[in-house]
Amino acid sequence: MSGHSKWSTIKRQKGVADIKKGLTFTKLANAITLVAKLTNSGDPNSNPRLRTILEEAREVNMPKENIQRAIDRGLGNLPGQIIEEVTYEGFGPAKVAFYIEGVTDNKLRTLQEIKNLFERSGGSLGSQGSTSYMFDKKGEIRVKSKGGSKDDEMLELIDLGAGDVEEFEEDNIQKYLVYVESPELNTMSINITQAGFVVESAAIVFKPNILTEVTDKENAQKVLEFTGKLEEHDDIQKVFANFDIPDNLLD
Repeated sequence: MSGHSKWSTIKRQKGVADIKKGLTFTKLANAITLVAKLTNSGDPNSNPRLRTILEEAREVNMPKENIQRAIDRGLGNLPGQIIEEVTYEGFGPAKVAFYIEGVTDNKLRTLQEIKNLFERSGGSLGSQGSTSYMFDKKGEIRVKSKGGSKDDEMLELIDLGAGDVEEFEEDNIQKYLVYVESPELNTMSINITQAGFVVESAAIVFKPNILTEVTDKENAQKVLEFTGKLEEHDDIQKVFANFDIPDNLLD
């Protein structure tokens, strides 16, 4: 694994709470508002994108009134700031490439804050297109093993339609990252579930197609700390990076 996939596993191994590292109420409220606005729908039953975010909100016990307020704001039922999607591209420590998605009510403020984070890390915020070519938009499905042979299960996932499968172990449980073309995400998730696997999550991601190897512990720590700071920012929704850090540098 590399980049955001390995980062997700590192956070779980360290016991870092999602409420602190990327699922704050502010982040969720902004995401809910934006989805309601873009789809002109506050009904999760007919709005899969909204339903996914609402599931995340419930997992962190976000109050129902906060959720409804965010939906109402997106539908224009409440006065308030305009929420907009933003993306940032740049290079962090050890020349690792980053592609970042965010939601903000003040684009100039958020731009300056993200630029400052890059510069303080020793990196630089780039222009549009400076790193996006290093990533492919994919559907990523985290799958729990059925308890069978690793090779057999990976072949089964490929037979089901996976474009790529990566295996890893978490809490002594065999798991897989299944990648498909983004339009196939929902269909593939259903197929995997019907085949007897447990789907832990399914999301659209930007998977690195060019990797930057980090070869020393100091730079590895800088990269992980910088990634964490980006995720802690209230306006940032998702952080994708192309770092490849050997496991022996993560101890």
